[in-house]
Amino acid sequence: MDPTLEPLARSLRAAPVVDRDGYDYFVHGVTDGVPLVEPDVLEAVVDGFRERIDFEDVDVLVAPEAMGIHHATALSTATGVPFVVVRKRSYGFPDEVAIHQETGYGESELFLNGVEAGDRVILVDDVLSTGGTIEAVCTALEDVGTELVDVAVVLRRIDRDREGFDRSVTALFDVRVVDGRLEIVE
Repeated sequence: MDPTLEPLARSLRAAPVVDRDGYDYFVHGVTDGVPLVEPDVLEAVVDGFRERIDFEDVDVLVAPEAMGIHHATALSTATGVPFVVVRKRSYGFPDEVAIHQETGYGESELFLNGVEAGDRVILVDDVLSTGGTIEAVCTALEDVGTELVDVAVVLRRIDRDREGFDRSVTALFDVRVVDGRLEIVE
């Protein structure tokens, strides 16, 4: 295991799993803000992404609300790349793009503002599970005319069906839920 990621791995091993209408949902600081988001864990996330992704020619980090925000904030301060949040509410700006997202446990609308055609962007989020949110946001970014440099997620669930999702993703860990426990797959 990459020693840089040890604080993240250590904290993941203690993550509780709850049943959310038949969906095994793990609860962790990087994915839920509960329990505490420890600074050493967030630093490990930033260091892990900086080792795997070149931020040199990136114009904007894009983070879906809510759990991509703290990762984009930390990456922005570490790399100097500004970020924008894909919000759960509309502001009615002229170039706003409405995005319909479907996840493993619900669906809703998101709204993209603050990116322009030609921007080189990295989408930053906490977890790739079914791919519903990430696919919807990636499609919207492409429709606007941005160049999607990378999709960066802290965790990729390998026990979820991602039918129709075939994008390249940089993940710090692959995880799965087995017998009610979160397991890191190495």
